Amino acid sequence: MDLVLFLVIVVYIGGIFSCARRFVIEEEGKSEEKVNALKERLRHLEGKKEALDRKKTELQAEATDIFTLYEITKDITKTLHEKEAFGMFKKKLEEHVRLVDCQFLDLQNEDIDNFRKDPDYFIFSLKTKDQNVGHLVVKGVSEDEKEKMAILATQFSLALRRVKLYQEIEQIAITDSLTEVRTRRYTMERLQEEMNRSKSQHLNLAVLMVDVDHFKKINDTYGHLTGDQVLSEIGRIIKENLREIDIAGRYGGEEFCVVLPDTSAQGAQFAAERIRQATEKALIKAYDTQLQTSVSIGISQFPKDGTKLSELVDKADWALYRAKKQGRNRVCSFGVYQED
Repeated sequence: MDLVLFLVIVVYIGGIFSCARRFVIEEEGKSEEKVNALKERLRHLEGKKEALDRKKTELQAEATDIFTLYEITKDITKTLHEKEAFGMFKKKLEEHVRLVDCQFLDLQNEDIDNFRKDPDYFIFSLKTKDQNVGHLVVKGVSEDEKEKMAILATQFSLALRRVKLYQEIEQIAITDSLTEVRTRRYTMERLQEEMNRSKSQHLNLAVLMVDVDHFKKINDTYGHLTGDQVLSEIGRIIKENLREIDIAGRYGGEEFCVVLPDTSAQGAQFAAERIRQATEKALIKAYDTQLQTSVSIGISQFPKDGTKLSELVDKADWALYRAKKQGRNRVCSFGVYQED
């Protein structure tokens, strides 16, 4: 009896241990599943974090590019000259793109063909809409940075177009529409600037007043349209017979004013005679009419004849009046007039 009871107790205890063991194994399995699920969730979260980090890096790069574009645009808009604009652009470009060389070539530059033959250079055409405004040639830009370079080049082309538009508007504002010489206001401003420069550097300067002879008769005989054509041709003749540093402007009606920087009395006489002779020889074609005309020219000299703008212009006008009185188609100097 005792033995049977003992065996029953042993079997009962064994059953309890067996159930406990199964329970522990089941719980361990459940715990392992939970751990694996947590590990999987952790890996998923780590993947999301990596994706977010990559996106953050991309956004930072985009923000840097946008800021670079803003900085380039802000700097370039400070100037209205092509060379200065390119200098600012190149400086900013070198801060954000690795390159060996970068040059801006306008449409008239023939070196572009040489760069096309050089495999080390990459050429960006600078365009605004359908208009080509020049070329950007760069050396040493990697393939990865060419797209960024293209974006920056586009931004520069827009700024460059703004500069060109301003220059075109400025050119229109300072150019007489009929004769294509400078306006009176611009000519007087430049005369004052050249007088100031001549005074500070102890240089000579001459002023020519040029008037078309018998212009009223031309208008009365052939009409005002022909008269306008004559003035246009005289403006062309004057410009063709001057240096690049000289300034030719329409003073009013048929009268022109020419500023000759760093020019002696002898040099002014030579320039005036060149204009007079070229006009005298020219056969002016106006519609169905062909005619010849002449000009009278008066000269004043800085500082000999005056140190103020009004003095120089008035004395050149006085010399012009003397040329008219002496028979026209001639050159007179105010200084020589004073000595007579």
